[in-house]
Amino acid sequence: MTDTTVNDASITHEKVSILVIDDHPIVLDGVRLLVDTTPWISLLGYARTGRDGIKVAEDSQPDVVLLDLRLPDMPGPEMVQALRRVAPTAKVVLFTAYADHAGLQPALDAGAHGFVLKDADRADLVDVIRRVAAGERPGLSEDSGEDDERLRKKLQEVGLTRREYEILRRVSMGETNPEIADHLGLSRNTVKTYVQTALYKLGARNRIEAVNRLNERGLL
Repeated sequence: MTDTTVNDASITHEKVSILVIDDHPIVLDGVRLLVDTTPWISLLGYARTGRDGIKVAEDSQPDVVLLDLRLPDMPGPEMVQALRRVAPTAKVVLFTAYADHAGLQPALDAGAHGFVLKDADRADLVDVIRRVAAGERPGLSEDSGEDDERLRKKLQEVGLTRREYEILRRVSMGETNPEIADHLGLSRNTVKTYVQTALYKLGARNRIEAVNRLNERGLL
């Protein structure tokens, strides 16, 4: 976040409590500055991993969660789903370095309420928090065609089909072959075949390696 002074003292807001889940300390420093200059925002807590973030969210019940799209231990969609289970009234705002990150749309589909770029001005972040707290969904494109085209191109680069990608995305969320089969209406053997084919295309020896390679390419 760039250093732009926020001055909305003349505007009356209800207090909004936020939780930050991000493994980069510089993000917390930026949010603390934001809180210091925005009287109606309060910082409830901070977590560097997904699992810690889920616990803090359950204990503190924040109004808004600022969630890093790429945490070291959990993919974005799984985090969003978990947060919505333990803190159902919280609004989730995704922090991402790239607006075209392939993992953004799955996380939004999982129930995130909006997103903001990490290099945004603090004034922009304040505006997103205000709008999300008010029930709006800022940052969401009315037309997902461009996002869909970006994903198609990235999948083409790694040689995966949409179905193979969807199955690996579910693998990254911790789902087993039987669970994936149930969700997608496929047989377990079909899911197994898709996984094996995807591993071969990615040159991965196992599922963990395949997920890591997708993550490195910005597909998770």
